[in-house]
Amino acid sequence: MRPAETGWAAARHVLAVRLDAMGDLLMTGPALRALREGHPERRVTLLTSPAGAHAARLLPGVDEVMVYEAPWMKATAPRASAAPDRAFLEALRARRFDAAVIFTVYSQNPLPAALTCYLADIPLRLAHCRENPYQLLTDWVPEREPECGIRHEVRRQLDLVASVGCTLADERMRLSLTCEDREAAMRALARTGVDPERPWAVLHPGASASSRRYAPERFGEAARMLAERGVTVLLTGGAQEQALVEQVRACSGLNLPTLLGLGLSEFAALLEQAPLLIANNSGPAHIAAAVGTPVVVLYALTNPQHTPWQVGGAVLNEAVSCAYCYKSVCPQGHHRCLERVPAARVAAAALEVLRARETVCSTF
Repeated sequence: MRPAETGWAAARHVLAVRLDAMGDLLMTGPALRALREGHPERRVTLLTSPAGAHAARLLPGVDEVMVYEAPWMKATAPRASAAPDRAFLEALRARRFDAAVIFTVYSQNPLPAALTCYLADIPLRLAHCRENPYQLLTDWVPEREPECGIRHEVRRQLDLVASVGCTLADERMRLSLTCEDREAAMRALARTGVDPERPWAVLHPGASASSRRYAPERFGEAARMLAERGVTVLLTGGAQEQALVEQVRACSGLNLPTLLGLGLSEFAALLEQAPLLIANNSGPAHIAAAVGTPVVVLYALTNPQHTPWQVGGAVLNEAVSCAYCYKSVCPQGHHRCLERVPAARVAAAALEVLRARETVCSTF
């Protein structure tokens, strides 16, 4: 490994590679801003997946977004020909980037992306790497996770860019929202009948992986307990999550307001206005962190790296011997890390956060 601070300081057009979905992309946001810190003339282009593209456009410090369905990523469907990859490589070479930073989780291999950047004639190439990359990376940080400890995903990526002299004074996650985003969110909130002058919270029960989902019956019970304390609970979800949201509402025994299918920027603006988000370990928890809204997160013990970053709230789970399985489906089939969290604990944590924000005065 050789430092190249002088070369990196001179880089004017940097390619940042993060080919994962929304949550990982949002947690890379501070590192992307660090690439620009102290270099106002630098241009950062973010190369991401189709799943990350919408979130990418909300990240401060990103000048342009490129989308690529990389064949080494799990989400990419098989294709019959490498022609799209050859065309992409030529397009990348034509951009004449000065440097590339490849962001990965520790279980991912950065070398396919490194080879792509090498073949695109990008002279400086940085990544975490478990094995000696030889010519594929000009700058590399030896991969020591998980054997020597595990960092938060935000910290991991900040440490990576710091290795080439890019640091950030304010390490919080951020999003760039417009007045139009905020106005659209407030119009959507008004349609639900929620009074933002009274205590309220957003409850988002969905998550992409079943191992990270708290039971809808428990969410419904927690919502009912909060309603009994004078808190309006707004249920949210994607357009495809209507059945789940309706199940939570039915389990609450109340006619809770719902809001489905908001665009990403409008949803982020809604969370920015909310006193609190209650959610699983999912993209919305990271959106809330990025807009400074406290999160009560039902955090399944699948991965310790993804708790909401530098924001108030509570992380709820129960210790289990099978913790940190890194699985999308509970391999034990019992889901005890979340099943053992009672709804009353969720409601109590939410009320504590709301009291701290001076929106609830009564005791639970």
